[in-house]
Amino acid sequence: MTDASKPALHGWLVLDKPRGLGSTQAVGMVKRLMREGGHARTKVGHGGTLDPLAEGVLPIALGEATKLAGRMLDASKVYDFTIRFGAETDTLDSEGEVLHRSDRFPPLAAIAGVLDHFTGEIEQLPPAYSALKVDGKRAYDRARAGEEFRLEPRRVTVHSLDFAGGAGRSGGEDRALGSSFQNEGGRPDPFSASAPLEVAETVTLTAHVSKGTYIRSLARDIALALGTRGHVTYLRRTKAGPFREEQAISLDFAARSGNGPPLQDLILPLEAGLDDIPALTLDPESAQAVRQGRVLSGMPQSSGLHLAKLGTVPVALVEISDGTARVVRGFNLPDVAE
Repeated sequence: MTDASKPALHGWLVLDKPRGLGSTQAVGMVKRLMREGGHARTKVGHGGTLDPLAEGVLPIALGEATKLAGRMLDASKVYDFTIRFGAETDTLDSEGEVLHRSDRFPPLAAIAGVLDHFTGEIEQLPPAYSALKVDGKRAYDRARAGEEFRLEPRRVTVHSLDFAGGAGRSGGEDRALGSSFQNEGGRPDPFSASAPLEVAETVTLTAHVSKGTYIRSLARDIALALGTRGHVTYLRRTKAGPFREEQAISLDFAARSGNGPPLQDLILPLEAGLDDIPALTLDPESAQAVRQGRVLSGMPQSSGLHLAKLGTVPVALVEISDGTARVVRGFNLPDVAE
């Protein structure tokens, strides 16, 4: 097989997106790597936008995996983020212009005290600089043009919210508690009654959130609840659906795949995006029926979503209800024997 005839890739390339690169740009770079590697043209998409300011886990769906991109968009995400207190910007991050200032810096114990208030189902006002559409136009385009417009609050879920790496631990420059309390080397516990009242200029938190949650808005609202102003200076996604930062590779590493592992060796299988879905093993006759969109009856499996497979090859997502399996999403992948 020549380089010009390599088969299309199907699966997930989990990128560790660098700061300053947009999600659409990352998709474009992956397409270029595929062309340069001689792979057949196929669909490419991402599983959840990351702002250029943000870094971290960005799942890129290739080929038949793009049929699962919607599920990835709906999946929960985990972020580490740093709030700098004392100023709120128009973009709610360090790239914007300062709108409001405050000379108040909250005590560490006060920060700990408000986190429960932002855990669970909350109402959140999205940032003006967001990709939401207002009368057919992106909010960030209207904001940049100086237009006046209104965004509606939305209900989101914060599954958990806590200090990153454990309460009071330092996380590096501009990612740590401004008070630098560390609970190490004999230093006092910041939550003990005898501890001096230390204030924080910055704090780094970890949030596990539902789809549609804006971390910049969360940072703004936490600061307001503490009687001050704040904006995000650091934002890293450490988990997107089933994909973790330990699985992510840099674009530089992927670009060097010509001198190292082939690009196809960096791709996770399609079913890696379905780790919470039980498998349903099919025989060849049943697999053919499913590929034709036909219903399977007399299924002994429990009701719910299943990944139907012929051997190791995903055939379809099927929904089983009362012993009847119906196709939700079919996959056009070749059998191993082909």
